[in-house]
Amino acid sequence: MYQDKTLTCRDCQQEFVFSAGEQEFYAEKGFTNEPARCPACRAARKRRNSERRMYTVICSDCGIETEVPFNPSSDRPVYCSSCFQKHRN
Repeated sequence: MYQDKTLTCRDCQQEFVFSAGEQEFYAEKGFTNEPARCPACRAARKRRNSERRMYTVICSDCGIETEVPFNPSSDRPVYCSSCFQKHRN
């Protein structure tokens, strides 16, 4: 039913093969669009998106130093993960 297709990567402009097996996988998952990036560019994009900048802060509750994945503003308290859970419940 499916046949290998040659596509062009939107980022690096290199051609890559969208295999019949990948097409079948995409169909099973309900994906309607073909991949726009080659496997190497997809992996590089995933790595870039997973790298988070962490900010060192002092917990407003217990006073220990911790890291958070957002730049805190001075008008709101920031908690370590333990204190955050306590305040959440």
